[in-house]
Amino acid sequence: MSRRQIGKALLFPHVAVLLLLSPAAIAFLIYTMCFLGTDTPLAITAYVLAAYVLAAWCFRIPRIVRACSALGRHNTYIRRWREDAALRMKCSLYGTLFINAAYAALQLGMGLWHRSFWFCSLACYYLSLAVMRYLLLRYTGRTASGERRLAELRAYRVCGMIFLVMNVAVALMIFFMVYWNRSFYHHEITAIAIAAYTFTSLTLAVVNVVKYRRYNSPVYSASKAISLAAACVSMLILASTMLTTFGGETMDLTTRRLILGASGGGISAFLIAMAIYMIRQGTRAIGQFRAGKEN
Repeated sequence: MSRRQIGKALLFPHVAVLLLLSPAAIAFLIYTMCFLGTDTPLAITAYVLAAYVLAAWCFRIPRIVRACSALGRHNTYIRRWREDAALRMKCSLYGTLFINAAYAALQLGMGLWHRSFWFCSLACYYLSLAVMRYLLLRYTGRTASGERRLAELRAYRVCGMIFLVMNVAVALMIFFMVYWNRSFYHHEITAIAIAAYTFTSLTLAVVNVVKYRRYNSPVYSASKAISLAAACVSMLILASTMLTTFGGETMDLTTRRLILGASGGGISAFLIAMAIYMIRQGTRAIGQFRAGKEN
């Protein structure tokens, strides 16, 4: 075998090899970080193996993208998923509604059991998200987007009003974080995974807010606004988690309170601004719709 063939085999290993190496590299890396430290020979080996597997997957990204595109063009179900915005919206709302309702029930149960306003404020936050998504589900899938324009605009405006109620729960969460030093503690690896998920969610939420504006649907816009608001609150929870997990021994309580107070105040102000915008836009659009019907 020539050097070129060896290099190609190392840089572009078979997918089956990568599928076998990936979980092994992840498990090896987690084990060394948890039990062996960072300066042992096994830890260095784990870092090298993880870097190699990651680089090999990155080299295969163009091929993976081309394969997925070809599959999407020829598979009926994937093609329908890509072309049917209402189907994607309905599945998204059902999934997030179930998760929000489950979290609300869990936090409410813990709040009643422990008699804790902290858990009750979390329950109110998740319940607000669930109510808004349930409201939007009534106008998704039964009719095409825009056929019930007045009802959709009213739902859009009601979601803005619910945002104001939800902001009270968020403000309570911020108060408990700042004044009572309530937070979430996770292992370092778990905190890093949560951070990656939160930043990904925020990025997708921002992209979808812009992307779904072209449908000119109040329901779609409200749904993506809810996702953006939830991602912003997740950023606040992530900030508290990271400060507790990584800054517990190096950061004093005053600095921690200042950071959480500033970030929480900014997110709360953003939620209020978004709620006012939705209420004003919804009211204005309803007025224009009624005026057009009368004319």
